[in-house]
Amino acid sequence: MNPTRVLKNLSLAGSTVVEHLGDDPALLALQLSRRLPGRSVRPVAAAAAAAPGVFLPAMADLVRGRKDGVEERLARAAGKGLPQRGAIRLADVAVAAGLPELAEKILAYAPARTNGWAAARARLCWYRGDMTGAIAALDRGTGTRAERHLRSRLASELSVFDGWTPTLAKIQGFDSEPNTVLHVLTNSLPTTGSGYAQRSQSLLHAQYKLGWKVHAVTRLGYPVQVGHLLAPDVEELDGVVYHRLLPARLPKGMAARLQLQAEAVLRLALEVKPAVLHTTTHFVNGLVTKAVAEALDIPWVYEVRGQLADTWASGRGEDARRSERYQKFVAREAETMRAAGAVATLGLAMQSGVVAAGVPHEDIFLLPNAVGEDYLVDPLEPAAARKHLGLPVRGRFIGTVSSLVDYEGLDDLLRAFALLAPRVPDALCLIVGDGAAAPGLKRLASELGIWEQTVFTGRVPRQNAHLYHQALDVFVVPRKDLPVTRAVTPLKPVEALASARPVVFSDLPALHEVVRAGVDGRAAPPENPDILARILYEVLEDGASRESMANEGRQHTVATRTWTSLAETTVKRYMELGPSL
Repeated sequence: MNPTRVLKNLSLAGSTVVEHLGDDPALLALQLSRRLPGRSVRPVAAAAAAAPGVFLPAMADLVRGRKDGVEERLARAAGKGLPQRGAIRLADVAVAAGLPELAEKILAYAPARTNGWAAARARLCWYRGDMTGAIAALDRGTGTRAERHLRSRLASELSVFDGWTPTLAKIQGFDSEPNTVLHVLTNSLPTTGSGYAQRSQSLLHAQYKLGWKVHAVTRLGYPVQVGHLLAPDVEELDGVVYHRLLPARLPKGMAARLQLQAEAVLRLALEVKPAVLHTTTHFVNGLVTKAVAEALDIPWVYEVRGQLADTWASGRGEDARRSERYQKFVAREAETMRAAGAVATLGLAMQSGVVAAGVPHEDIFLLPNAVGEDYLVDPLEPAAARKHLGLPVRGRFIGTVSSLVDYEGLDDLLRAFALLAPRVPDALCLIVGDGAAAPGLKRLASELGIWEQTVFTGRVPRQNAHLYHQALDVFVVPRKDLPVTRAVTPLKPVEALASARPVVFSDLPALHEVVRAGVDGRAAPPENPDILARILYEVLEDGASRESMANEGRQHTVATRTWTSLAETTVKRYMELGPSL
């Protein structure tokens, strides 16, 4: 790798750490613990847990995913009284753990003029979605450099939520290349293995196979900011060219960064000459893409893959949906949808939200999750797939392949499995993936007495993902009942159906768009481990029904949901937006 590129990446990573260390040290520690190897984090967490006082042991619980442990320690300390500076540090831990009421109680031990109080109050307000209140708290502070820096960052982000947009000069005489598309993405393979990144690569690769020149550009600073210090400027993956925007340092504030990103994407577009731009939620991608499209006078598509305002609110309670941040977030999403030449979305439930945002029906097209390549090859039997992966061959496996986040409801899956296991002695639970909820889920499995019968794989290589679907006898999607899960259709159950595995899923509208209850899966009430366990038992014990659902699911999915057909759909819409394409 070019030594200059490495030095720039190191500078970018170092400046990012320094910035977050000043703005929110507790959150920085939590994020670093999730990105570092477990073998490095575990001994540090163990040492912190044994340290005197409250702060380090509480941080150890936070890193290990023991939210109840954090809450217990902090509540006990708050009940005894706290020194002023200690209260501020512990309030930050409470906010990082998602315990705003406890943070409020702890922060009351420190007078408003205590050094650090204003920043802690601002972080608490920001967590709750009170963006203006966060800035007002900093205005009442002592005026330290850290407070000024934090205020500048938060004010910049608020300006973006309030309507700020990048500005670019018009390019006269831009000459695009036919059948060339530039996708503006948040993240991508090979660094990030999320459903978002997998979906992007699958769709873009399918466009490439249709004969298009396919370029993609990821957000400013990615992937260095998530720990990939050796990231190059350009990576090619199966015909898709990924471009990285990696300055040595980022400007201060969201608005300045989006302006720099827009300028960089415009320079890239002048080089690759796209005939159309295509971006995805959330709205900041749309702001950049709209500015570039208008500068070049070319069409652009906004792909609504999720309801990220609802995702943000999902772990914060009903008050979050009434917050300033949520309302502004929803408004900017709607504004971005209306500005695009066309809006793609995952399913009918999400389409109704796009229509409600003011987008005409004729400007919307469905681009659901789909399958391709490995999922189109005849799947292996579960035992054969497990043998290939080095998993136990014997027994019956239930489980999932998923991001390990709270709204996926994997705690309900573990509780259901604990009820199921005594009735099905050869059953095992397989949980494939990683995420913020992983430490807590592992602890729960131990507490439920099912640790020996549960396999947590962590993140797995992309080339083996289809085999983990095939290793299961029954695929489970136990999502919580939340606005985001009622509307957004996930990718993994589609892949499970293509793998000829029946799907037991939470009875939510978006999931009914993917799985046909009684045909290729069974629905269970969300957040009800008792009934989930009963349904899993019935599916495991009825081999004929399980086989029928498996066959129905595979046949229907490979016939109706392939990335090739969806790539054809997007290309057709591109042509409608710009006939010269």
